[in-house]
Amino acid sequence: MSDAKHTEAPQADAHEVHEGPIKTPQQLIAAVVASFVVPVVAIIMLANFVNFGGRTGAGSDGMSEEAVARRIQPVGSIEIKVAGDASALKTGEQVFQAQCAACHATGAAGAPKLADEAAWGPRVKTGYEALLTSALKGKGSMGAQAGGDFSDFEIGRAVVYLANQGGAKFDEPKAPAAGASAPEAAASK
Repeated sequence: MSDAKHTEAPQADAHEVHEGPIKTPQQLIAAVVASFVVPVVAIIMLANFVNFGGRTGAGSDGMSEEAVARRIQPVGSIEIKVAGDASALKTGEQVFQAQCAACHATGAAGAPKLADEAAWGPRVKTGYEALLTSALKGKGSMGAQAGGDFSDFEIGRAVVYLANQGGAKFDEPKAPAAGASAPEAAASK
């Protein structure tokens, strides 16, 4: 019998040794609630710490209002040229320098050179209207100028400038009236 008592005693001690810190149901509920609440509170506090204030990188203003406005500004703009506005229209010499000089200054592709009276003489005899028509619709190697960068009126000024340099005595064309230019433009298209 002494053997039976000896074997039962260590089992009772072993059962008490394995007992945890939670002894009541209230302690169990408190431990479960704390295991959910503490991490949630810690995450909220870390998120607030990281996102505190409007911090930018060292020397970076990439997200400032000015930088954003620069990035989304319009790429181009539209400029409307009014035909009746004489200050916006180019002179014959300006149009010649911008459009005609490439060929007429050097005589490229058989174009009569500027101030070459021998080359311009037969052309001047055909008259201003014939020269203007050739410039607007094209002739030989010269492409049509109508509908390009300059208005028909500005091309007419360039024709007068070129012809007068070649010995003609053409008068400068008169600027079209603002109201009359719209029907002419519609009729020419």
